[in-house]
Amino acid sequence: MRKKQAPHLSTEDGYSTRPQAPSHAKSHKKSKGSTYSAPRPNSKKTGSSVDSPKAYVVEESSELLAYLLTHLSKSRNAIKSMLARGQILVNGKVVTAYNYALKPGMTISIISEKKEEAPPLLGLSILYEDNDIIVVHKDSGLLSVASDKEQEVTAYRQLMTHVRVEHPSNRIFIVHRLDRDTSGVMLFAKREEIQKALQDTWRDTVEERTYIALVEGKVKQSQGTITSYLKESKTLKMYSSPYPNNGQKAITHFKTLEAESEYSLLEVQLETGRKNQIRVHMEELGHPVAGDKKYGARSRGIGRLGLHAKVLAFTHPGTGELMRFESPVPKGFFRPFQKDQPK
Repeated sequence: MRKKQAPHLSTEDGYSTRPQAPSHAKSHKKSKGSTYSAPRPNSKKTGSSVDSPKAYVVEESSELLAYLLTHLSKSRNAIKSMLARGQILVNGKVVTAYNYALKPGMTISIISEKKEEAPPLLGLSILYEDNDIIVVHKDSGLLSVASDKEQEVTAYRQLMTHVRVEHPSNRIFIVHRLDRDTSGVMLFAKREEIQKALQDTWRDTVEERTYIALVEGKVKQSQGTITSYLKESKTLKMYSSPYPNNGQKAITHFKTLEAESEYSLLEVQLETGRKNQIRVHMEELGHPVAGDKKYGARSRGIGRLGLHAKVLAFTHPGTGELMRFESPVPKGFFRPFQKDQPK
């Protein structure tokens, strides 16, 4: 059954309404309703092909600079820069002299200026990109977006650089966030109107948001639902209350996949998307997320927060196509259940 979510809240780690930055696009079309599975983290994208040089055949004697000024719609300084950079070839050989003597029949080739290449993505891989959206897999440990006090590498900054390689005016806009130590699928908009469309219709647009949570202790229920009202303290910690006038309503559905004495593996679906919702509700359940000291975890865990955004399915705001993206569950989440492996 499809779980609906409250508007203006996109991930369990909070929904951003601040306009942030878009990008440009390369379309990778797939059949309607198809599933996009993430490669393992840090997979590399293939590069684009190099454009063939433009060629001109000389019809009458001339000097090279004069010929180029006549045939190229560029300024004298721009052409001199092209010569200096080795972008001008005569009969296949680079020529840099302005007064090089041209004769009829010679071929002049213009090599396009080499496009700047985007630096490799760190802790991030692109699952899908078109003119409207970018869907990515984020590794645990990477910030979604920096706060005012933080200036480190983030998913947002890397994607901004990625889209501006094609054109400096391109931008991206944040639709939702994942906590630094939560891994999995994230969605960004590449135009402000797309961001707004996603925010305004989020409740109806999102078809599925599934997380995998490794929690402490043995969860006895095979499945269940947690409903409460969440409110943020001055210390930026979320608190749960049973009273409607004490925060925003939060609904979390869970199903137990595996359970043993020390840990349980849960599939979690959000009906609402409040900040830290899963983490708070797991603490309330009495089974905090592994490694989550902020919300009650006590064990050593698996060396990271045991929370992963596995599936995001939504209706594309531009095309109306149902799209589903899935990121594989980190292998470490299964380690506590492999009895022959050290924990």
